[in-house]
Amino acid sequence: MVSFENTEIAFSGKSKKDLNRAYWLFKLVGSNTFVKIGKSLTNFALRLHLPIKGLIKATIFKHFCGGETIDECEQTSNELAQYGIGTILDYSVEGKTSEEDFDATAKEIIATVNKANNNSNIPFSVFKVTGIARFELLEKVNNKADLTEEEKLEFERVYQRVNKICNASYQTGTPVFIDAEESWIQDTIDGLTNEMMAQYNKERAIVYNTIQIYRWDRLEFLKQSYAHARENGYILGIKLVRGAYMEKERDRAEELHYPSPIQKDKASSDKDYNAALDFCVQHIDRIALCAGTHNEESSLYLSKLIEQNQLNKNHPHLYFAQLYGMSDHISFNLANAGFNVAKYVPYGPIREVLPYLIRRAEENTSVAGQTSRELSLIMKEKQRRKGR
Repeated sequence: MVSFENTEIAFSGKSKKDLNRAYWLFKLVGSNTFVKIGKSLTNFALRLHLPIKGLIKATIFKHFCGGETIDECEQTSNELAQYGIGTILDYSVEGKTSEEDFDATAKEIIATVNKANNNSNIPFSVFKVTGIARFELLEKVNNKADLTEEEKLEFERVYQRVNKICNASYQTGTPVFIDAEESWIQDTIDGLTNEMMAQYNKERAIVYNTIQIYRWDRLEFLKQSYAHARENGYILGIKLVRGAYMEKERDRAEELHYPSPIQKDKASSDKDYNAALDFCVQHIDRIALCAGTHNEESSLYLSKLIEQNQLNKNHPHLYFAQLYGMSDHISFNLANAGFNVAKYVPYGPIREVLPYLIRRAEENTSVAGQTSRELSLIMKEKQRRKGR
């Protein structure tokens, strides 16, 4: 049985210098005060064009990102491949609003798809619909509000961008994840994704929808999605995550006086996540699953399900995924045991990727036990190396 306690395997790709940098980074992001002050100071320094780009690139950027361009990520991709771990190139530029920017982002995502073509080191591509569409438009469509003629044309362009990306994925045979986002635009994203799956997933899983299990209605949504895929003759691609917008979701529900879409507690999320894993494994002939999780229990649970159901560890419908720079004890130990594993490797110009990096730091601070777990494992490995 796979174990996540083996730090020699977990940090086999890290030099002493890498390990020390990771130690101090997690020490710092473990402090709520430091993260808040650091966020303000960084934004202030960038606004004044102070020369801090080099410092950011050598520290937090180096730990959590693959590079500023696709080509710069090649070294990271090759290093991960040495340990049997794939790379998911994640263009992490956020907050754009113009049609020109949306077209440029779509073009960049297609470039990641083409990079993955015939490259076994890059098993998937990924994108967020808000990277290629205006949030307010997606929300209006979600609310089934009447669109102006101009907005109808705008949404048609969104559809065409999504279709171009999925078509490129189909032509190259590189599956693509469409990320989940806020609940008040998710129906729009689900609608687009279902259309793409029905079109491109007839022979194999090319397009994957993402289900956030921190929502209490998503286990049922998974079952409905499976029924729809079966009725319409396509393979359901699913990336299963717990979710990334919990506090924002709760605050909005409270402010606008509607029932919160969020599970009542963590135990409910954990229960539904494992139930969703069960469901996917039971229907693995018609569902392709990527378990995107940093949760040790769920990762172990899926590894046991695979073995209990006598499925191949490298079954093409079964993948584990974690973020680059986090949970190496899960990724490296699973890959070492023969399971399919990939890392999300964010990239993009430092200034543009900074919102992503700040969010990563904030999430590490807010997720109970995440930073302390990373730190304890790093310290354990430092101690092991010292005793050699």
